[in-house]
Amino acid sequence: MKRAPNCATMFVCHVRGFLNERRKTMSEKRRDNKKRILRNGESQRPDGRYVYKYYDIMKKPHFLYSWKLEPTDKLPAGKRDDLSLREKIRQLQKDMVDGIDVQGSEMTVLELVKRYLATKTGVKPTTEAGYKTVVNILEKEAFAQNPIKKIRHSDAKLFLIKLQKDDGRSYSSIHSIRGVLRPAFAMAMEDDYIRKNPFDFELVKVIVNDSVTREAITPDQMRKFLAFVKADKHYSKYYDAMYILFHTGMRISEFVGLTVSDLDMKNRTIRIERQLQRKGDGTKYITSTKTNAGTRTLPMENDVYACFQRILASRKPPVVEPAIDGYSGFLFFDKDDRPMVAMHWEKYFQHAVEKYNKIYKEELPKITPHVCRHTYCSQKARSGMNPKTLQYLMGHSEISVTMDTYTHLGLDDAWKELQRIQLEFSQKEMGLRLVKTA
Repeated sequence: MKRAPNCATMFVCHVRGFLNERRKTMSEKRRDNKKRILRNGESQRPDGRYVYKYYDIMKKPHFLYSWKLEPTDKLPAGKRDDLSLREKIRQLQKDMVDGIDVQGSEMTVLELVKRYLATKTGVKPTTEAGYKTVVNILEKEAFAQNPIKKIRHSDAKLFLIKLQKDDGRSYSSIHSIRGVLRPAFAMAMEDDYIRKNPFDFELVKVIVNDSVTREAITPDQMRKFLAFVKADKHYSKYYDAMYILFHTGMRISEFVGLTVSDLDMKNRTIRIERQLQRKGDGTKYITSTKTNAGTRTLPMENDVYACFQRILASRKPPVVEPAIDGYSGFLFFDKDDRPMVAMHWEKYFQHAVEKYNKIYKEELPKITPHVCRHTYCSQKARSGMNPKTLQYLMGHSEISVTMDTYTHLGLDDAWKELQRIQLEFSQKEMGLRLVKTA
């Protein structure tokens, strides 16, 4: 006669049965719809999408998704191609081994840029305004919503190409945008968010440099323009200032930042140690020179000295001298009795050229305060001035910037230089012969 099973035996059998059923059920869940065994962390949703669940060091769950388990799987109709789940898992594991911050790499391009710009403290207002412009542009771009880990070299290049070809942005604008993106991604590399900088390439090899080169005008064009301004009933009042800009090479922001105390009329020198700038909202402010080399003292040649004499003699300041950031005694004032800024002189040059071109058949090219500066530099280079001296006068921090001026010299300049050298050589030879004869 069989003994009836006791309670303990029945319980063990029940547990075994439950575990066997659970193993069976789990085994069934661990297979995809193609009966392939799924690994730990892998699963498949009812819609066919594969999921991989993992945890960060804070035990927070994260997920990877793909419509394919293996690279060889056929992509479901209408779905965007992507890496398979197991390719993504392998990449994740490699990132973890290499010390890549997987969660940090999930931040978007826009988030990265904002994070990078938050580290740029103490910049000049003009630089800060440039940063805001870049952010405003990126906020409207779908590219900036992508996680930084997904950006490849080709993605970065295609984005910049799109900005130029589709959006019509200028080379200089795109240069500014890339000028923020590249160091931002460099920071992401330093923070171990990504392995490579997708923006580390030469911009000129990707998009067309359509920048308008600020060419110097010829000596003849300068003479014609200045003669016209001097004789014109309206623009003659700007003649002295325009002449100075053509014959000193000062940046326009340096020129409008000059005060009476910066002009040493006794020793005939001009002290340049600041810039007067204007924000987008119209606020005027003082900032340091563009570079340390920009702080300099310039000699006044006789004609420049005469121009400053007339400017000081005709200067009519308001009853109360306006002060900007503690500085007063500016040379020129607008209709509101506020110191003039670069914008004013850019308009004066523009309108004067337009008037000239309406009168004369042979038109002048565009002339701006910067064209004046470039013209001065080019003419001094043509005259054979020592590059280091010219670098000082221009306030260039690097000699390479000054030497770039020589790239504008042509065949005629080369012939003149060779003839000058030959003449000097001939004169030396003649002198030696005379000495020997004597």
